[in-house]
Amino acid sequence: QVQLVESGGGLVQAGGSLRLSCAASGRIFGSNSMGWFRQGVGKEREFVAAISWRTLYADSVKGRFTISRDNAKNEVYLQMNSLKPEDTAVYYCAAASDSRSSSYAIDYPHWGQGTQVTVSS
Repeated sequence: QVQLVESGGGLVQAGGSLRLSCAASGRIFGSNSMGWFRQGVGKEREFVAAISWRTLYADSVKGRFTISRDNAKNEVYLQMNSLKPEDTAVYYCAAASDSRSSSYAIDYPHWGQGTQVTVSS
């Protein structure tokens, strides 16, 4: 059983920064791909970033967001800089069963409960 718990969301002004954390427990290994997705109100869930042996980013966040992981702590992070109102969403941490760093939600069988990020203009 895999459990993922996100933290670090909140309210921030446009141009500000936030750092999301995801604590993983259970059968998670350093080689498993980990990802961040987000879902705004009335929108589809969308890929944000993934990390395994490589990192992968959505075009909309490239250059502003950085995904990283600490395998010793079983934690994954998403550093978000230069935030925009359109980044407002619930952000979800997800764990895959392999190391492909996929951008497809279907490749991630394990999900956290999400953390709200709100960016005011």
